[in-house]
Amino acid sequence: MIDIRFGPQVCTDLTSGATREWLVTDGVGGYAMGTVSGLRTRRYHGLLVVAGERPAVRRVGLVSLDPAVLLPSGARVRLGAHEWASGAVDPRGFELLERFALVDGLPRWRWRAGDMVIERELAMLPGRSCVAVVHRLVSGGPVRLELAAACTWRDAHGERRSDGPGLRVEPVAGGAVVEDAFRLAGPNWEPEGQWWLGVHHREEAARGLPPTEDLWYAGRFSGTLDRPGDTVSVLAWKHDPAPEPPPAAEVVEIARRRNRQVVAQAAPRDDVEATLALAADAFVVRTGDAPVDVVAGYPWFGTWSRDTMIAYEGLFLRTGRADLGRELLRAYAATLSEGMLANTADTGRVEYNTVDATLWFLHAVERHVALTGDTDLGAEVLPALLAVVDAHRAGTRYGIAVDPADGLLTQGAPGAALTWMDARVHGVPVTPRAGKPVEVNALWVNGLAGLAELAEASGRDADELRRMHARATTAFRERYPAPPGWLYDVVDAPAPAYPLGGGAFHDDDSLRPNQLLAWSLPYAPLEPDEPALRRIAAALLTPLGPRSLAPDAPEFVGRHRGGPAERDGAYHQGTVWPWLVGPYADACRRAKVPVDELFVGLEAHLTEYGLGSVSETADGLAPHAATGCPFQAWSVAELLRVRRSGR
Repeated sequence: MIDIRFGPQVCTDLTSGATREWLVTDGVGGYAMGTVSGLRTRRYHGLLVVAGERPAVRRVGLVSLDPAVLLPSGARVRLGAHEWASGAVDPRGFELLERFALVDGLPRWRWRAGDMVIERELAMLPGRSCVAVVHRLVSGGPVRLELAAACTWRDAHGERRSDGPGLRVEPVAGGAVVEDAFRLAGPNWEPEGQWWLGVHHREEAARGLPPTEDLWYAGRFSGTLDRPGDTVSVLAWKHDPAPEPPPAAEVVEIARRRNRQVVAQAAPRDDVEATLALAADAFVVRTGDAPVDVVAGYPWFGTWSRDTMIAYEGLFLRTGRADLGRELLRAYAATLSEGMLANTADTGRVEYNTVDATLWFLHAVERHVALTGDTDLGAEVLPALLAVVDAHRAGTRYGIAVDPADGLLTQGAPGAALTWMDARVHGVPVTPRAGKPVEVNALWVNGLAGLAELAEASGRDADELRRMHARATTAFRERYPAPPGWLYDVVDAPAPAYPLGGGAFHDDDSLRPNQLLAWSLPYAPLEPDEPALRRIAAALLTPLGPRSLAPDAPEFVGRHRGGPAERDGAYHQGTVWPWLVGPYADACRRAKVPVDELFVGLEAHLTEYGLGSVSETADGLAPHAATGCPFQAWSVAELLRVRRSGR
């Protein structure tokens, strides 16, 4: 894997050390997450964040474990870090950091105070909500180490205040149980019980969200480090009837071995692919008895069917996990209703509110069968996929239907935003894109062709599918080329002055990246068009991927910043989306346009924001600072896929 490590110039500087984040996941939807400096900058940061009945429902438990070292001289050196509502940062343990590194994907800190050096390593137990934190004396000593446990028990999207009762902390052998929800275990537990008031999260302040919370100082562990190699360790895990987890040092070794196995299974061709393969593993989860699923992004997303299907090939087929992918595809096929794939949204409701997730599902099944030869799966889900086509021909939810006039898909309903550009401000879609979006119909053409291949492989007659495909392809080639030299983003869009169905339509020639799918998909409707790709690159391409709108458009917003309304308003109006590097690279390869240097910026990005991973979004204007989730599934998956498929 690539070498991710930082020295004191990054670790001790909050403008650098507190903007680079690490993530360790447990495989069941929970995680530990924080910054290189150790300063918590988000309400989502914590050492034990537990997933509930679905990955989007997470609760923060153990927030921090603050070390303090008692030297032989009697001096007390505090190694933790917190920012307070007053603006003070205290303690400032990051100023003693001499190195941070990811070792086999696990974070490791190294503090120095004179000749005394202590390292901390953190890991989660695969398949269980359990975190292990191991402190090791590297040099110096003897010293006494205290570890103050700051806790909460709240929804990951909120805050807990001191205006309510303190947390219930019940002593048990070797530690305590907090709120009957999670357990702490370590040496020499001493209960405390007081509020730490006004802990500040600078990233939440920047996002226009409540920036402060109160934490409960539950107690502290302590132990003596007499000589180099001695350790003091703490475990925290979800309180349940399962047996106690292994010792902390063993948890670290279990996690390390598994991470190495994940990388080896992916058979990476270089260090970047190895890093991306391990990053991809973080998004593949199994909660309880549920089938395998995909977390769209950390720290705040759960599972979203569109994201899952876009990421499918990169997460499963390019990492040696086709068996898990098969399980996922079968489970998602069972959610089809009226020809639409369920959008397992973070709201807790199963919704059918996308026009393209189902089409991406067709693509994922076709890719699975084509790359693995698993014709049995193709035959098993084929009846459900044929029913998808029938439902779209007859018409389904939200006005989604095949237009009998040209065989293309149209869609739209008042207040709906059904494509991947689905942001809303105060409930109103920013880019409703009603009519016939270009990528939706590229996916429709691609899906019909792929489905015809699956039908013929299963011995079924595919003549009608072939006729539909030919008709839609002809209409696509006639309708989408626009006078400026690229493709219309939407054709037959309702004119702004008229409601849906009002009878007036226009074609939207906004320069957006959605058209890339018309050249990039396996059964793309258009032949490669180098001049169009050159125009798109000139307007949209950045080091982190294509922008969502050309900068000369009146609606362009160059910074994805501010409160929720400002960020949602910019989300698809110029913000960079790294996942789109996949369609762009595929389109270029088909057009014989070199892409050898395309991935340099994204590869460098692996050490800039979410360490070892790829962010959800970035600003449309230089320096293209990363925004959104630091760890995003389809961003990682598409970069991994196109790097591997091009070799």
